[in-house]
Amino acid sequence: MDLTQLLACPNDLIPIFKFLKFGIFPIIQIGIPVILIIMGSIDLGKAVLSSDDKEIKGATGKLIKRAIAAVAVFFVTTIVSLLMNMFSTSGSTQNSNVAGTDSWKDCWSSLQK
Repeated sequence: MDLTQLLACPNDLIPIFKFLKFGIFPIIQIGIPVILIIMGSIDLGKAVLSSDDKEIKGATGKLIKRAIAAVAVFFVTTIVSLLMNMFSTSGSTQNSNVAGTDSWKDCWSSLQK
């Protein structure tokens, strides 16, 4: 299989693309941030129950770091998509895209559950 076949949205790869788009990306975008927030909340709850000010302060810092990481992970898929779209047209000259760069975007956006 050469590069032109990959760029033409081959039927052999459509199940893999669907698995990535509808299986892996939602887990990364939604599941991981939720798990991070829940873990931080559990740590903070344990610290509050122990009534130790030093431990509460440490757990609060840990919760804030996990919340920031959760927001970053949530936007990873969006940032990657934006970068891929930007780089796919960066090599174009005089309003004509580099050969094949539109076909993978069309293939990705045409996928439906």
